[in-house]
Amino acid sequence: MIKKMILIMIVGVFAMAEFKTISTSEVEQIVKDGKIAIIDIRRDEEFKRYGTIKGSHKLTFFDSRGAYDPDAWMAKFTKIVKTKETAFVLVCAHANRTKVVGKFLTDIGYTKVQELDGGINYGWLDKGKKTVK
Repeated sequence: MIKKMILIMIVGVFAMAEFKTISTSEVEQIVKDGKIAIIDIRRDEEFKRYGTIKGSHKLTFFDSRGAYDPDAWMAKFTKIVKTKETAFVLVCAHANRTKVVGKFLTDIGYTKVQELDGGINYGWLDKGKKTVK
């Protein structure tokens, strides 16, 4: 009985977690409002080459070899996203890395994880939107 109750509680917590893909226009509104953090998880050379969405926090997750240090990343991330109930948007090049990081964050209890559909290349630059360097 106790195991069943624990399982129900765990499922309930994960059912509340949200990982949502949002459109370019939704991200534009977020930029305009300035109330939700945009976390760009690409690498420095990508920031320099393509720029970032205005107001984004540059917070590289994977290095050029695909390695990562989740503890070091989380130490920086939690200075930006203060609670697990705070909404934020993840951005990478094509929305592949954001899916991995988004799942990681929802698995540890973040409930309002969003990503830019298509990433900065297909969801922003290809739509004629500007970046800053």
